Amino acid sequence: MTPDKLEAYFGQLVETHSWSTVKLDRNGLQFFWRYVLQRDWDWIQIIKPPKITTIPDILTPDEIEQLIRKTRKLRYRVFLLTTYSLGLRLEEALPLHVGDIDAGRKRVHIRRGKGHKDRLIPLPDLTLQGLRELWRKHRHPTLLFPNANGFPETIQKATVHMDRGGAQNAMKKVVTECGIKKKYLFIPFGTALPPTCLSAV
Repeated sequence: MTPDKLEAYFGQLVETHSWSTVKLDRNGLQFFWRYVLQRDWDWIQIIKPPKITTIPDILTPDEIEQLIRKTRKLRYRVFLLTTYSLGLRLEEALPLHVGDIDAGRKRVHIRRGKGHKDRLIPLPDLTLQGLRELWRKHRHPTLLFPNANGFPETIQKATVHMDRGGAQNAMKKVVTECGIKKKYLFIPFGTALPPTCLSAV
C-alpha cells in the first residue's frame, strides 16, 4: 500500500463520495498506520477537503423593498439600505464615519475593506437621504451607526459603533417575517429602490 496507490484511491473516493466519508476513511487509515503498523504518517496532506463554491440567491427589487420597509427601527432600516445599496459587508458598513460620506460628489470612502484596501463607491440619492435622516436623530459627531444603547445624550457620546450581533439579528428577523426562504441573500449592486423604503411602518 504505497502513497501513490493511496492517493489514487482517495482521488477516486473524493469524486464518488461525500467529504465526510472520505475523511472517515482517511482517519481510519491514519490510525491503523500510526498505532497498528507504528509507521510515520508522512503523507497526511494527500487528501484535502474540496473547495466548495456557493452561488448566492439573488433577491428581487420587490424583495429588497419589502425587507427594508418591514424593518421597524430606523437605525436598522437605514443600515440595511446602506449595506445593500452600496454592496458592503457588515464589517465595512458598521464603522462608517460621517467624514466618509462625500455628499457633493455622491460617493462613499470605504476604509480598509476587503483585502485591507480603501475604495470609493457611488452613493445613491436614497441612501444619502436615509443616512441624513438617521444622523438627524442621533447627531453623533463621527459615527453614522453609533451604539444605540441609552438616552440620546449617551448615544451622541458613544465610542463604538452599533453591535454586529444586533444588526445580524434584526436582518434575520425581518427576513423571517417577510417569508423569504432563500439561504444566501445577495442584492445586486446598484439596485434601484423607491423612496417609500424609508417610510415608517
